[in-house]
Amino acid sequence: MTYSIVARDAGTGELGVAVQSAYFHVGPVVPWAEAGVGAAATQSVVNVALGPLGLELMRGGYSAGQALSAVLAGDPEPEGRQVAMVDAQGGVAAHTGGRCVPAAGHRTGDQFSCQANLMERDTVWDAMAAAYEAAREAGRPLAERLVAALQAAEAEGGDIRGRQSAALLVVTGAPTGRPWDDRVIDLRVEDHPRPVEELARLLRLKRAYQALNGGGRPAPMRGEADVLGGRLRALELAPDMVQVRFLAGLAQAQAGRWGEAVRLVRSVLEEEPRFLEALRRLESVGRAPGGLADELQGRL
Repeated sequence: MTYSIVARDAGTGELGVAVQSAYFHVGPVVPWAEAGVGAAATQSVVNVALGPLGLELMRGGYSAGQALSAVLAGDPEPEGRQVAMVDAQGGVAAHTGGRCVPAAGHRTGDQFSCQANLMERDTVWDAMAAAYEAAREAGRPLAERLVAALQAAEAEGGDIRGRQSAALLVVTGAPTGRPWDDRVIDLRVEDHPRPVEELARLLRLKRAYQALNGGGRPAPMRGEADVLGGRLRALELAPDMVQVRFLAGLAQAQAGRWGEAVRLVRSVLEEEPRFLEALRRLESVGRAPGGLADELQGRL
């Protein structure tokens, strides 16, 4: 009663899963991924164990096809399951059991698989595949491609029962040795009238905060120009976020662009006046250019 996509990016090696369902809290149930190992989606009268078990087998050297065959062989009701896997080499395998509720089916392609069940129309999985491939040809990052596939499913009618929750999980192509850094994107919409739209919004914010944080580059490797560039990029992505405008303003002040700094931070204070005290506290420990708070105080 769900649609999902699993995929590997051939350029970066990233592995990812995206899913939407008329089901509360789908994130802990369907998507599974591990850096350097693979990704899996398990749905339709879901046996959650098939996801982590598939990853365990791929971690041990099984291909996606071998892992899928093995987990289904040990499942008590394979005809009711829908499962898809992609391994770290780009191998793909998918299964739609004969007792999955129609419309149900899947479409595999180059290093990806789209699958859906209990859909309004049987065109959903093909539309997802076409949208994913178009986004890939356009050079979009893996996470954005996965969301494009979900949006295409919705455009085709999606789940016949409606919609409720969605999730997006993307991991690095190889383990970093820091499991928390392996999860490039980990977003969940637990209960929302338009979960795919909300997931797309959260991905935009995630990209903004990644830009704020230097795209993952260690702070000692970032110069003043890098900080300013990242914060201006974040501002382009999320101008509605007061925290983004505030940090962009501080970077402008640090770069000596006082007028632009005042404009940005003043727009923040008009929305949330308490940021003035926050600015004073940052100045007191050298984390913001001195004098900016007084300048703003005089203009309010």
